Amino acid sequence: MNEKNSLLAEFEGVVAGHRDGHGFVVRDDGQPDIYLPSNEMRAVLHKDRVKARIVRVDRKGRPEGRVTEILERSAAPIIGRLLQESGVWLVAPEDKRYGQDVLIPKGATGSAKPGQVVVVELTEPPALYGQPVGRVKEVLGEIDDPGMEIEIAVRKYGVPHEFSDAALAEARALPDTVRAADLRQRVDLRDVALVTIDGEDARDFDDAVYCEPTRVGRGKGWRLLVAIADVSHYVKTGSPIDIDAYDRATSVYFPRRVIPMLPEKLSNGLCSLNPDVDRLCMVCDMLINAKGEIHAYQFYPAVMHSHARFTYTEVAAILQNTRGPEAQGRKALVPSLLNLHDVYRALLAARQARGAVDFETVETQIVCDESGRIERIVPRTRNDAHKLIEEAMLAANVCSADFIGQSKHAGLFRVHEGPTPEKQETLRSYLKAMGVPQSISDTPHPSEFQQIAQATKDRPDAQQIHTMLLRSMQQAIYTPVNQGHFGLAFEAYTHFTSPIRRYPDLLVHRVIKAILLKQRYQLPALPTPGEAHAKLSKRLASRATPAAAAASRKLNAEMQAWQAAGLHCSANERRADEASRDVEAWLKCKYMREHLGEEFSGLVTAVTSFGLFVTLDAMYVEGLVHITELGGEYFRFDEARQELRGERTGIRYALGTRVQVQVSRVDLDGRRIDFRLVRGDEDVIQRAMRDKSAGPVADVGGTEGAKSGRRKRSGAPPASSAVQDLKGAVRKAAARKDGRSKGGAAPRSRKSRR
Repeated sequence: MNEKNSLLAEFEGVVAGHRDGHGFVVRDDGQPDIYLPSNEMRAVLHKDRVKARIVRVDRKGRPEGRVTEILERSAAPIIGRLLQESGVWLVAPEDKRYGQDVLIPKGATGSAKPGQVVVVELTEPPALYGQPVGRVKEVLGEIDDPGMEIEIAVRKYGVPHEFSDAALAEARALPDTVRAADLRQRVDLRDVALVTIDGEDARDFDDAVYCEPTRVGRGKGWRLLVAIADVSHYVKTGSPIDIDAYDRATSVYFPRRVIPMLPEKLSNGLCSLNPDVDRLCMVCDMLINAKGEIHAYQFYPAVMHSHARFTYTEVAAILQNTRGPEAQGRKALVPSLLNLHDVYRALLAARQARGAVDFETVETQIVCDESGRIERIVPRTRNDAHKLIEEAMLAANVCSADFIGQSKHAGLFRVHEGPTPEKQETLRSYLKAMGVPQSISDTPHPSEFQQIAQATKDRPDAQQIHTMLLRSMQQAIYTPVNQGHFGLAFEAYTHFTSPIRRYPDLLVHRVIKAILLKQRYQLPALPTPGEAHAKLSKRLASRATPAAAAASRKLNAEMQAWQAAGLHCSANERRADEASRDVEAWLKCKYMREHLGEEFSGLVTAVTSFGLFVTLDAMYVEGLVHITELGGEYFRFDEARQELRGERTGIRYALGTRVQVQVSRVDLDGRRIDFRLVRGDEDVIQRAMRDKSAGPVADVGGTEGAKSGRRKRSGAPPASSAVQDLKGAVRKAAARKDGRSKGGAAPRSRKSRR
């Protein structure tokens, strides 16, 4: 389409508001978003569906447009704080993307009091010359109430958090224990020493494991049993519990609270593989040879009796010292744990041989007190017990995918495609710019990524390089069309091992059972896909190759239904992640408000044209050092190197750069933490070089994503000797420091300008 026609054409899409009052129309056709200036945002709200027309291209090259028609107003509730200003009631939305307050008539405040967090239902949409009007639908409480951040997040992201009456009634009618009738046509494994291994705070136990040595072919090997809770026995297709479970698609994990996919009677009781009670399970029974290859497998329904509930910490201690106190208390089970460790090492060797990507990343855990306040943030350390369970689950998932594929039955695969051509090119440019001799081919294999990671692991910028390798990857999705798992280097992979907390796993169980019974599983009539599904569907369609798009259009009705189910589960998985991140960001902001003005060391974990994102070493909290805080310098953003570089001094800030920062500002509503760069005495000369200027400095940096973040020099007089300038700057810096040490006023810190 030529430029003239593109300016005349109209596009449909959804408004995505920004905190500065500007916005974008996220187009349905997957083309670049249309930028909406602030005057165009007055009559629309975040999430409204509109028609828009491109009218010009702004100075940053963005297609700028105007809204020509509002197709559909968003039905999503607005959460915010009720305020009273000059006798007028209004609600300030907690999500700043809405961009304007909601007026509340006097009789529409309900029982809400000023300052409380409320849920608002719009009664009148915004107009060019009028604010939106609404009524208070629900009062959530005070902003500092324990758990308020979760109450806000579940409504903000539309996470279902209340089970239907029908689902609760069905759960109440279920038995409390396994009945004799449930044992028919099941293998009795109650005498097998199956155990669960989970974290200390786990409450639902999906999986149990057991291992013993055996002959595999002519060599040694192991028999590995992975027993998974048989949720499908109790949750029937199309039942009220099943409908609620599909709507949720996944459990959502917050600090101190879980919103489960299944009612608690199932998730923590009847389905959970709790110790010392009989439980129904589906078993993947595998023979694994000394090379870590799965020689044979079979699936069958069984009944088990968990012999112990282990924690990762306890198992790791036993594996490190089989004569220690932990091992002495579990003598009968130690041989099985050692066998599990042996098969894990074989599976790990096979993983390395096939070239699976395995980057070590730091995951964190927020530790809260009884009132919900963060006490500390600690790294989650992965020991051999974590890795042992991970490899056992991977093996069972691979067998599940192979079983479904060999049976020619429709189902959901967990697909992780290789990097897109655009991401490949970006990564190649980056590796070349960083002087990494290795690169990736046009059709990269995961082993190429692993080889680069191994080759660079001892470099000082290793973490920076590994971060870029990770960012080049795509997100995994659920789909009925098997395209393999790139990161794990599997030809086929699915999710079988967590049916208590993931709906795709429950569907996989039903398919496997149908295959065992020589039947065909039919999906139920599923509810209409939601907003998250629609957004993900469009995003995937925009990046699909012509061949993939054509293949998708040729899917029969059954496969189209499975495709819709996969998109729904993938989208709601992302919804759960976003809600969890939002809550963690809220808690971290509240935590950092107590540390305003304090200094910390940190690492640059992201670089943009408008500044640096720094993660603190001690607290694992990320904040922004805006480019206006980097000193009187003209910084250029080098996308290939992922760094900001000063034109005069050559100083560079890149991924992995160590810095010292001060907490300067915390915005709880915006979930943002601002840092100010701090420099020690040893940096005085470097600072002087940056501060010395032949003339005034004009700041042309600005709002995130909207301004380039560079500084321009103007009106510069002729420069004197660089050595004389440097000496003068050092003398001034020393004098300022001496003045402060004698009680003089410290210079005012620069505030971030947005």
